[in-house]
Amino acid sequence: MTRRALVSGGSGELGAAICRQLAADGWQVIVHAHAGAERAAALAGELGAQSLCFDLVDAPASTAALARLLAQGPIQGVVHSAGVHDDAPLAGMSARQWHGVIDVSLHGFFNLVQPLLLPMLRTRWGRIVSITSIAAMIGNRGQANYAAAKAGLHGATRSLALEVASRGVTVNAVAPGIIASAMSTEAFPPERIAQLVPLQRAGTPQEVAALVAFLMSERAGYITGQVVPISGGIA
Repeated sequence: MTRRALVSGGSGELGAAICRQLAADGWQVIVHAHAGAERAAALAGELGAQSLCFDLVDAPASTAALARLLAQGPIQGVVHSAGVHDDAPLAGMSARQWHGVIDVSLHGFFNLVQPLLLPMLRTRWGRIVSITSIAAMIGNRGQANYAAAKAGLHGATRSLALEVASRGVTVNAVAPGIIASAMSTEAFPPERIAQLVPLQRAGTPQEVAALVAFLMSERAGYITGQVVPISGGIA
């Protein structure tokens, strides 16, 4: 039977790459989006997949949407790729900026994963991967909110891994560095990337997707509770 994988933030550049790789690997993919509903639907059409739109920050809406999915059977793969930036030095950061970033990355993880856990555990097999950031490991100016949210996911990953290991479910995080995207091209010109990254280039969404797909595979069954950087040598 084909296993189903739900990718939050699947309409973004990185999320879309993950969806494409998982579909190529034989997963039945469910593309989640909030603001990017049209992009998610287009990607789902391309992959012969399903799209699903709801706000991860809205707990009742998340629970209702996931209940409809679970009515069709358990979800055995989850990739939490949804996340937002709202950068500012902490001295000038508003409460809205702080809470908004943490709500999507960290509270969104709970709203996404918690309802899916018991059905997954009953199958005695599952894969959960969160997309975090190298900023959570080394810090980054102007991103105290983002780094805090992603570091929180590291703690949640390690703790949940211990809770579910006996049921054949693995839980890991992938921490990208500078990944080529429309956003990073503006923030990191090539000369700046050459200074920051030992490999002297940005990574690609496809490289991150390949790592995620490996952690979601049978071959990664002995890897759990880990945060795996993919940063071109930034440490």
